[in-house]
Amino acid sequence: MRTGLNVEFLGAILAMVSLGSWAADVNDLTSAAPALEKYTQERLLGEVWKRPQLSARDRSITTVAALIARNQVNELPRYLRLALDSGVKPAELSEIITHLAFYSGWANATAAAAVTKDVFVERKISSNQLAPAKPKLLEMSEAALKSEKEREVRVGQQFGAVSEGVVQYTTEVLFLDLWLRPDLSPRDRSLVTVSALIATGQVQQLGSHLSRAMDNGLTQSEASEVLTQLAFYAGWPNVFSALPIAKDVFEKRTK
Repeated sequence: MRTGLNVEFLGAILAMVSLGSWAADVNDLTSAAPALEKYTQERLLGEVWKRPQLSARDRSITTVAALIARNQVNELPRYLRLALDSGVKPAELSEIITHLAFYSGWANATAAAAVTKDVFVERKISSNQLAPAKPKLLEMSEAALKSEKEREVRVGQQFGAVSEGVVQYTTEVLFLDLWLRPDLSPRDRSLVTVSALIATGQVQQLGSHLSRAMDNGLTQSEASEVLTQLAFYAGWPNVFSALPIAKDVFEKRTK
């Protein structure tokens, strides 16, 4: 399992809360919803972000993915800054946005890109630090190629007559292109996908992607904690809808 909340990142959170980045929002909360301000300070920042089961980097990736998937761009800048402070690279953030164009829609991704551009300017992040448009794709192992071919045949048989275009682009664009882009690891790409699916209530797609995430290196403990993080950022109903799927995946993998 990755390491827990590091000292530098905890310092960044405390500095942001106490010195300005969140001060205006905290004042707004106190004026409008004092109990929400209390939960924010004591539970969300005081407990959840400090839990050791998921690193600050992974919590940032999970939260950024959820915000983009739910098109909550007003909240995005602070979490982009936290992500950068916790070790998420600009190229990885760039890839997260690109990836979510396919999993939460083009408009959500373009809205996130506009907000992210301003954070990158603020942090003096240049274009050569971002993921290139046409990188050399990761190579697939023989086992992975076999698995992808089986998936392609299975999906073609199920849905080829319904939408030939969806079947075609699922293979050509998603699994033989997007998922092989090198600036976001397969594990992190899976983490982004799982987070977005849970955050938007798309639980029918969750089982296969959660299993794929664990094949790509996400541990059961980390996957469990992703659910905890998302309860606060996507709401308890979305997470409780995902719990039976996660339970089924966990149980099948321990047999």
